Amino acid sequence: MEFVPFPKIPRWSTQHIVITEKIDGTNAQIYINEECTDFQCGSRNRWISESDDNYGFAKWCSENRDAILSLGKGQHFGEWYGSGIQRGYGLSEKRFALFNTLRWNIPSQQDRLKQTPFELVPILYEGVFSDQAIEDCMADLQANGSRAAPQFMDPEGVVIYIPGSRSLFKYTFNNKHKGEWKQPDLEKMNVQSM
Repeated sequence: MEFVPFPKIPRWSTQHIVITEKIDGTNAQIYINEECTDFQCGSRNRWISESDDNYGFAKWCSENRDAILSLGKGQHFGEWYGSGIQRGYGLSEKRFALFNTLRWNIPSQQDRLKQTPFELVPILYEGVFSDQAIEDCMADLQANGSRAAPQFMDPEGVVIYIPGSRSLFKYTFNNKHKGEWKQPDLEKMNVQSM
């Protein structure tokens, strides 16, 4: 049997966090092979193609082949959003925003990204973990609208990333998200609670 060591536990007191805007679109990914000569597109849970697409993402990737390959080998996750997808953000086009802010938010990578049709999810805060930072980001989004699509006043919320543990947490307005359980309205159902 192969020995599996217990993972190192990061220290909480020094946790750095990155808070980004949670964009309401559809999760997408691109896998680029080792040689950077070919790629495959996917949604959250399956590989897609132009004949079995997800809101036109595979078609868009095919049309932007050279830019896709310029991302480099490996998996690149992001949000495909805009016209006709979830909230739409008041856009007439669709966009792909990369999630990996720690990779792409440095000057040399930002310059590369500017030469492509990709964007980065908007970074709202980077620093030491604090509940206040999270609340401030939410208040800013509520007051000023989306950073991904300025003038759009119905943003979804934020994603908090803790690099030390590679953990992601979402925090949405009213903590509502599609698919979550909701307390039924017993009065409308004519049912008495105990």
